[in-house]
Amino acid sequence: MGRKERREREEKRENYATKHSAAKRKETLIAVGVLAVIAVIVGYAGWVFVNMSDNVPGGPENAGALGSEHSHAALLVKIFGDKFDFSAPAYQIKSSWIHFEGRDGSTVHKHATGVTMGYLFDTLKIGLDDQCFVFQDGRSFCTNEDYSLVFYINGKQVPDIRDYEIQEDDRILISYGAETPEELQSQLLELDNQEIIK
Repeated sequence: MGRKERREREEKRENYATKHSAAKRKETLIAVGVLAVIAVIVGYAGWVFVNMSDNVPGGPENAGALGSEHSHAALLVKIFGDKFDFSAPAYQIKSSWIHFEGRDGSTVHKHATGVTMGYLFDTLKIGLDDQCFVFQDGRSFCTNEDYSLVFYINGKQVPDIRDYEIQEDDRILISYGAETPEELQSQLLELDNQEIIK
């Protein structure tokens, strides 16, 4: 009887060892498969990141890499002589490429080449073209028989600013109303005295 019991115990041990090693092998294969899938995903994401163009998804068309430039410009918007305030949270850092920041509503910060003023106003949800300035709530201020929308860059009147790319220390005025030349000069002087926060 001793021999038979010993053989049965050995068979049980062998069966247990076989089942146990088969289960271990199965778990190992599953773990290797999962790790291989993760490695493929990480590798593909790395390849996409390395081969991505300078345009980060969601950025402005034709913009350089984020951080390729850091320029500051003063902006003054006057509607019927009243200064528009971009320091409200609704106008702060709406894009990484160009924005107002630090609760300041007068200095535009641009962080990439190729970013225009038109893109800034698009991110602020303010409609702007050569004839109209349109707020988010639909109020529009358009050139007509009585009032004009005018643009100045560094003291010189220009027909439009949407395609303009700011340069360091630019001063930009957008004015709407029936201002006389003297009143426009007063607004330009106010703009010249406006601090550019860097």
